[in-house]
Amino acid sequence: MRVFFATDIHGSEVCWRKFLNAGTFHKADVLIMGGDMTGKAMVPIVADNGGWEVTVQEQRHLLSSEDEVRAMEKRIGDRGYYPVRLSREEVDAWATDPALVDARFKAVMLAAVERWMALADERLAGSGIRCIVSPANDDIFEIDPIIDRAERVELGEANTISLDGFSLVSTGWANPTPWNTYRELPEPELRERIDQLVSEVPDPHRSIFNFHAPPYGSNLDNAPKLDAAMHYVSGGQALIPVGSKAVRESILAYGPALSLHGHIHEGKGAVKLGSTLAVNPGSSYEDGVLQAAVVDLDVKKGQVKRYLLING
Repeated sequence: MRVFFATDIHGSEVCWRKFLNAGTFHKADVLIMGGDMTGKAMVPIVADNGGWEVTVQEQRHLLSSEDEVRAMEKRIGDRGYYPVRLSREEVDAWATDPALVDARFKAVMLAAVERWMALADERLAGSGIRCIVSPANDDIFEIDPIIDRAERVELGEANTISLDGFSLVSTGWANPTPWNTYRELPEPELRERIDQLVSEVPDPHRSIFNFHAPPYGSNLDNAPKLDAAMHYVSGGQALIPVGSKAVRESILAYGPALSLHGHIHEGKGAVKLGSTLAVNPGSSYEDGVLQAAVVDLDVKKGQVKRYLLING
């Protein structure tokens, strides 16, 4: 059985399309998206004297035609942001009422997930390729039922999914972060959640963990150290482990064949923890690059045969 795993695409349209196309290209049996699939911000495209004005990467652009606007919207969407067309009056209203911004952001995000699920249903129909998506700490809870309604996509979060003799166990909840995101738990509670999920697995050694948080101290969780003001220490060159101790303890306790992680974009790599291969493919979504892991599992032996970390 061949698994194609990617994670942390944060709203990138081009990365989602690459993910859906990867099953056929890499001859994968299963596609797994590990979470943090939604974007982090909107980019206003503002009506201006018959044209449009937009600032991208600190550069101001003036757009004069519909084709130029559509091209800019694609550029913004591929980088993982949500382009929104606004009038000057709407911009002024947003400046005085943050609730308007929040409401529009949520609506745009949910519409994007609806569109992504529809695209998955279209692209994967008749392929025989399974697709599992598991939201993570940066994803709002309202996207879960949208994923669950899709015909060709299975919701990973808190569900035990049988995959050709293996059991996929998924959770996007993570240990606490400085940003107080949607799905965070103290380590003891995260361990309880994991234990509850694994209790439903017939044989933990023939399982695949899809836990968004990487195991603590595994080198898959090294991230730039921040000071009290949330600024990088040593220009981002000072790295510290920020992964989950509960995840590490669970891997060592249960010994799954494979453990898939994300969360830390800089933590690309693969390590052995006991008998388990733990993988974090990393993320370069803003560049439109899909980082992923292709893993072949031996169904008879219940173990990993080979793996490859790729960029595409």
